[in-house]
Amino acid sequence: MLEVSALESRYGRIPALKGIDLTVSAGELVALVGANGAGKTTLLRALSGVQPVCAGRVRFDGADITAMAPERRVRLGIAQVPEGRQVFGPLAVEDNLRLGGYTRSAAESAQMLERVYAMFPVLRERRQAPAGTLSGGQQQMLAIGRALMARPRLLLLDEPSMGLAPRLVEEIYARVQDLRAADTAIFLVDQNARAALKIADRGYVLETGRIVLSGSGVELLANERVQAAYLGL
Repeated sequence: MLEVSALESRYGRIPALKGIDLTVSAGELVALVGANGAGKTTLLRALSGVQPVCAGRVRFDGADITAMAPERRVRLGIAQVPEGRQVFGPLAVEDNLRLGGYTRSAAESAQMLERVYAMFPVLRERRQAPAGTLSGGQQQMLAIGRALMARPRLLLLDEPSMGLAPRLVEEIYARVQDLRAADTAIFLVDQNARAALKIADRGYVLETGRIVLSGSGVELLANERVQAAYLGL
C-alpha cells in the first residue's frame, strides 16, 4: 500500500531524513522506533505531505504522491494523528470530530461518528465539552477519532502513548489493534519501543535520519542492539 524509496528531507541545510526505504502493506501494523531527534515525526510529516522532501519517492497504491498536496492525500485515504494530540481546545468534542470528516459526505460522517463513539464511549459522554477540558488520555482518543472520521485506509500514528499512564497506554493500544483487525493499515511511531513492537507485524529502527534495522516485531524485541538502546535491557 505504501512504498517509500530513498526519501530525503532537510531543515534548511540540515539533513533530517537520509535515504529512507520502507513499506506498509494493506492491513499491516508497522512500527517505527527511535530516540528523540531521530527523524520519526519528520518522516510522518513527509508522508502526510506537510514536510517537503528533497529526494526520493512516496507511492500509495502504486501512485506517486511525492508532490501531492496534504488535503489530496487525505482524500486518497491517508490520515495522521499528530504528536501531542493537537485538538482544537475551545471547540466541542463533536465539533473536533466533525472537522476530521470534512472530506466525507454528511451520511459518511454520521456513520463514522457513531463508529468513533462506539470505539471511545467517553467521547460520546463528553461530546459537548470543550476538547481542552479532556484528560490527556481522552484527548488522545479524540485525536485518533478525528483522524478516523476521514475513513483512512492508512493511519499515521505519532507518539500515541506520550505522557499517558500505563493503563491508558494499554487501552489506546488495544484500540489500535482493533483498527488493524478491521483492515486499517497503521504506521505507528512511538518512543515506547516495547509497547509498539509488541503489537507490530513488522518494525523499523530509525537513528539520525537513517533506517538501521528492520524485521518482525518479535525479532526486533529480541535484538540485543534494540534491547540495549530502547528497552533498557
